[in-house]
Amino acid sequence: MLSEFDSDSIPQLSPTFRFQWEEAQDCYVILYPEGMVKLSQSAGEIMKRCDGISSVNDIIDNLKSEFPGIELKDDVYQFLKQAKENGWIRNKPE
Repeated sequence: MLSEFDSDSIPQLSPTFRFQWEEAQDCYVILYPEGMVKLSQSAGEIMKRCDGISSVNDIIDNLKSEFPGIELKDDVYQFLKQAKENGWIRNKPE
């Protein structure tokens, strides 16, 4: 398994976490047995695309089409790195 994500990596939620929209918080959150992490709007947009189907390239292309004119490639990679370090996501096993 790769330690970092590359353009062909397929990120997916780790099994011990749940990602969802939390109406009471008015934001996306990551739930785990010990608590909850509130995500910023941009982090939520990236996270909801970590579906175990889309590659990092697909995620970036999708975000670019939804938010044209914003250079976000570095932000996506930075978030994915942080999310993986926190254990929220992983590379989809081959």
